[in-house]
Parts: sequence; C-alpha cells; structure tokens
Amino acid sequence: MKRYKQSEIEEVVTILKSDGVISVPTDTVYGIYARINSSKAYLKLVSVKNRPSTKSFPVMCSDIEQIKSIAILDDNALKLIKAFMPGPLTLVLNKRPDDFSYINNAGTRETDELAIRMIPSKFLNELIEKVGSPLFLSSANKSGKDVCKTLDEIEIECPTLDGMVEGNVSFGEASTIVDLTGNDIKIQRQGPISEDEIMKVLNN
Repeated sequence: MKRYKQSEIEEVVTILKSDGVISVPTDTVYGIYARINSSKAYLKLVSVKNRPSTKSFPVMCSDIEQIKSIAILDDNALKLIKAFMPGPLTLVLNKRPDDFSYINNAGTRETDELAIRMIPSKFLNELIEKVGSPLFLSSANKSGKDVCKTLDEIEIECPTLDGMVEGNVSFGEASTIVDLTGNDIKIQRQGPISEDEIMKVLNN
C-alpha cells in the first residue's frame, strides 16, 4: 500500500475525488477519510471499516461556511463553533435535508443528524478545500476493534485502503461531543472541553 508524504497532497486529492478512501493523521488518532458527496465513496468507507450501515460517520469541515452548507445551525451552535472550533469538540447537528440524501441514518431515525468536527490541521484543511467538499471521518481500525497506532497496523487491519498519509499523532483525549439536535443540550462524551466551559459559553 502506498504511503504518501504530506507534500504529495495533489495525489491524495486525486484519490479522494476518485471515490477512494485514505488514511490521514488527525490531532488525536489516525483517521480514515472519504468525500461526503459520493455514495460510492461512502459505501467503500463502510466496507473498509466493516461497519454496520446503521452507524453514521462523523464529518470533517474546514470552516463554518462548510458546516452551514450541510447542517442547520442555531444560536447555540454558532456560539460553540466560535468559541471552540477548530479544536477538540464534536457537534451533533441536524443535517440539511437535501444534502447527500443517499444517507438517511439507514432509516433508523426520523431526522438526519451529523457529528461535525473542525481540527487545527493545516494539511487536512487544505485537503478538504482541494477536494471541494467535507469529508467523512472515522478512526483507523475495523469497527469495534482498537484504533491502529502505526501505519503498519493500519495496513494489516484495513488492507483495502487506497493509501496512507504519513504524519504524527498524539493519541490524546477524544473530543467532547455536544448534541444540539433537540430542545435540551446533551453532553454525549466528556473530553478536553468541560461541561462547565460549554455551558458558560452558551449562557453568555
């Protein structure tokens, strides 16, 4: 499996635009990516991960305009994005109904939801911009198994990937997840950003 240096970004962009799936390091773990505006790329990602079709993937965006293009933002979402993104925060938001309609949470919910992140990675943000769409993101492993910590592990665990990008990760604490899809704000997972910090921003 070919390993790309971050300077070879144009080759990585070509893979993603051609519905490929590729591993790229994030701020915390090695991730696996596919573009969201292709059902073919989505299905390949499901296959690479051996993931249940009822389980949706987080989406990586490069800026707030991309988030606005696929998700419905209220005042609370805008406050949290301004305060903490890019950073270790995942927001669960309602999806705009007409965007990439091939995925409907496998029909398991009445509404479509997206878990959205922005991370402080120059390479990833440039990659998203060059591909021209947000990217589905998942950790580099088979569904239900431990996250791979080296490129050698990824190659063994996910042999159908279209390539891997070299780079270092910190394997730090997973992001805080905040669900803004209902009337009540829910902290789904406590991470580096505390509930107190979240509520302080929302109450201002």
